[in-house]
Amino acid sequence: MLSIAALQNLVTPWSDGLEPSDAELNAIEQELSLILAERDLLDAQIMTLDRTPTEVDKQRLRRARRRMMAERTALENRAAHLPASGDAA
Repeated sequence: MLSIAALQNLVTPWSDGLEPSDAELNAIEQELSLILAERDLLDAQIMTLDRTPTEVDKQRLRRARRRMMAERTALENRAAHLPASGDAA
C-alpha cells in the first residue's frame, strides 16, 4: 500500500502547541460579553426566519439588539481608556 504525503510546503507553519496564546485568551475574555450578546441576537433572528414575528419575538429582537449595542459600546469605551501599546507608562 502506498502512503500519501503532501508534496507542497505547509501554508501555515506547524506549531508545537496549537493552543491559543495568553494574549489571545485575554482578548477573547475581554470580548466574551459582546460575543454572547451577538449570539443571542443571532438566535433571536434565526427564530423568526420562517414565520412572521410575534410581538414577543419583536420584543426579544429589540432586547437582543439593545444588549449587543450596549456591550459593543462598553467594549469600545474600555479600549479607548487603555494606554496604547507603544506609550510609556
